[in-house]
Amino acid sequence: MEPLYVLTDAERDELYAVLETIGKNPYEDYPAFSRAVAGVVDRGEVPAFFRDVCERIRHDRETGVSEAHALRNCPLDREIPVLDLDDPVADKHAKKKTFVGEAFLELFGQLVGTPLLSYATRFNGDFFTDVIAINKYSGMQTGFSDSELVFHNDRTAHPVRADFISLLGMRCPEGDYIYTGYVDGRALLAHLTEEEQETLRRPYFITPYDVLSRDNNGDLTDSGAHAILENHHSFRYLDTSTTVRAGAPEKAKDALLSLKNALVKAEKKRHRLLAGDLFTFANQDGLHSRDKMEINDPERARQRWLLKTYAFRDRAAADRHAHRWIDGVAGRVGD
Repeated sequence: MEPLYVLTDAERDELYAVLETIGKNPYEDYPAFSRAVAGVVDRGEVPAFFRDVCERIRHDRETGVSEAHALRNCPLDREIPVLDLDDPVADKHAKKKTFVGEAFLELFGQLVGTPLLSYATRFNGDFFTDVIAINKYSGMQTGFSDSELVFHNDRTAHPVRADFISLLGMRCPEGDYIYTGYVDGRALLAHLTEEEQETLRRPYFITPYDVLSRDNNGDLTDSGAHAILENHHSFRYLDTSTTVRAGAPEKAKDALLSLKNALVKAEKKRHRLLAGDLFTFANQDGLHSRDKMEINDPERARQRWLLKTYAFRDRAAADRHAHRWIDGVAGRVGD
């Protein structure tokens, strides 16, 4: 997938100079960090080119032109630590002393109007999480493993799900070829009949919670009955895991098989994140995957590190979940 915009080195450095002035730690006090980034915006310190790029993405989303965008040569911290894969989150907190990548993701979210979301029981409730291969999850179907990932939306089983996901390449080994796949929900609809779509809109389906969620909260089992197709083209689906609930009519199984076929046939985009790439896409109005196309050094590939944010579509979408905020922190929800 071709980037929408490639920052020149001068543009990257200009934006870096702004971001490095943010004097707050997002892992200690996210609200203060977010306010500090908002101050940069309010004072007019954000370079015009980046405001224009973000406005283009916002317009594309609102008009349906595209739900997936990539930017290249974005600013990163000057030092990117190598993380201990036994507990990369704790190791990041110990080693990472600057927060330029986090400030970039926060700034992007503010400029496109998508407030960030976090889960209190995941990674200390951090709003900036790490897509990295945690040793204990090796070979499992979770974003925090060294595995390929089937097409899905993040937190499929959870009642609060991000509208958008953004990934920033922190360490992306050049000799290994790992792609993030994306299929737009409208592309899936094109391969489903009206009758199949109507069946997928019924609460005939169920999705188990992922292994990381169950480890963090032993009370979690599954989503309960839910529809797969919502709104116009939002899909709540985890391939190989979402299934028909007990007692559902036979047509539910037929519709699920049709969706699996549609997923094979539908047009897809794939992007290989490089260090400094931002890849941002709809989490509910599409499905995404991880494809390991060519791994030449498995141990090196396991050090691939993407900084990740979840986000609501807009402030109104966030406010609909305000009754769920944990400890009064807007955007932080429980399981």
